[in-house]
Amino acid sequence: MSNTSVTMDELLAENELKQLKTGDVVEGKVLSVKKHEIWIDLGAHGIGVVMRREIGHGQVLEVDQEITTSVVDPELEEGYALLSMKRAAKDRGWDELQRVHESQEVIEVTPYDANRGGLLVELEGIRGFLPVSQLAAGHYPRVSGADKDEILQKLNVLVNKAIRVRILDVSRKDNKLIFSEKEAVKDDMQSRLTELKVGDEVEGVVTGVIDFGAFVNVSGIEGLIHISEISWERVEDPRNYVKTGQTVKAKIIAIDKDRLSLSLKQMSEDPWLNEVKAFKKGDNVEGKITRITPFGAFVQLSPAVEALVHVSEMSNDEGVDPEKLFRLNEKKQFKVIDIDEENRKIALSLKDAK
Repeated sequence: MSNTSVTMDELLAENELKQLKTGDVVEGKVLSVKKHEIWIDLGAHGIGVVMRREIGHGQVLEVDQEITTSVVDPELEEGYALLSMKRAAKDRGWDELQRVHESQEVIEVTPYDANRGGLLVELEGIRGFLPVSQLAAGHYPRVSGADKDEILQKLNVLVNKAIRVRILDVSRKDNKLIFSEKEAVKDDMQSRLTELKVGDEVEGVVTGVIDFGAFVNVSGIEGLIHISEISWERVEDPRNYVKTGQTVKAKIIAIDKDRLSLSLKQMSEDPWLNEVKAFKKGDNVEGKITRITPFGAFVQLSPAVEALVHVSEMSNDEGVDPEKLFRLNEKKQFKVIDIDEENRKIALSLKDAK
């Protein structure tokens, strides 16, 4: 009796194994190809059907061909299983993407579209995203402020172009697939960074000019020329000195993690050091007013030399207002009362001028 019981258990277990579940990936053989559906022999799992819309574009199926499908509904009223080939391909795609992510493999993708946040990419039949923030220096759209239309314009240039990336995040559950170009070039960039040092002269291409400076791509490494390092002159607008796409030579003045701080002006001698030799303490000089502030006025004495007349040196009267005393671009006579070459500062006096 017990032997019969064991045999029944085995039969029940075997029957249990044969039962399909939604989401199962099963192999089958094409039984027949109809106009609107394809019938599949699933062996021990019975018969299944794949609707024609579930066949990939341009894919041709033939009788007896082995195919992989995913179970949409294990048993319709008619007794057969509803299957999907697209879903099966997607299931295999997620597995492959997970493998690529875990191995940190560098792969090549080709974006098919762009929006203001980044590039749209499809890989293994699954759609993903390459955010702007994950683009490497050579592709990052440097624009003034937050001009979304200009960002989109620059991103559209990258559509249909191959980009080397790593998978930054993949989640089948959340239907999330995020790529990073920065991660793909990180190793190469780090090795190049170790070859560079402060003081080196490098060549790069300007990728964007903004209010506070210019970004430069130095062999895939991002560099920044701050507005104060563009010229020995006082720079009001960096766009008057450098243009996007221009090749420039600059000196490395700092290396911060994965970014270079660069200087254009230090590629030439500071003209201030030569021009300041023309002035001595006690000299009476003529200068042009370039800036007026509540604490004083800045005065240009020569093309490279700017000096300051402090409010206390404007008049013997207390409560003097620089705005009322000076006009921009006005020329006046001053007396040099101090020259500090180390800090590149000259102090002037208006009240002591002859």
